[in-house]
Amino acid sequence: MAAKNIAIIVGSLRKESYNRKMAHVLIGFASNSLAMEIVEIGDLMLYNEDLDAKPPSTWLNFRERIKRNDGVLFVTPEYNRSVPGVLKNALDVGSRPYGKSVWERKPAAVVSLSPGAIGGFGANHHLRQTLVSLNMITMAQPEAYIGGAATLFDHQGNLANEGTRILMQKFMHFFTLWMERIHWDVA
Repeated sequence: MAAKNIAIIVGSLRKESYNRKMAHVLIGFASNSLAMEIVEIGDLMLYNEDLDAKPPSTWLNFRERIKRNDGVLFVTPEYNRSVPGVLKNALDVGSRPYGKSVWERKPAAVVSLSPGAIGGFGANHHLRQTLVSLNMITMAQPEAYIGGAATLFDHQGNLANEGTRILMQKFMHFFTLWMERIHWDVA
């Protein structure tokens, strides 16, 4: 069976983002049945319906990259009990124009990572609410809210915390099973 292509959307633009580091860790933990790539969102203009008639090339490229993937893994921080604006904008850009959403029927999973103790719980669940409205089927368990992000990585960006390493390996194991089993009947 061919590998499933997975787009990873990182909700942080910061160069030394803990979420970007986690995305790279998750790529390293992926089985051979998943081909994972980070799809960048930082260059997407803010969504404006007036531009739908002649969309910017960054929107078109982004939409095409998401379409080519079999599923999406979101790795995001929490800003003000929600997802960062840049991530919400990417969701909006991909969901338009109406009736042509690139998110439609894509399997998804969410990892939230935060320096705080509750690990981005608010962002994780707020994002899950949004994914329901986009008709994405989101892996329910295991949930992944990772706190204490500032202490998790070594200088090379590797996980330095054994408990988190085990948790993320399990998460990727179950995400792989999810992607192998999930199937939308599109007939």
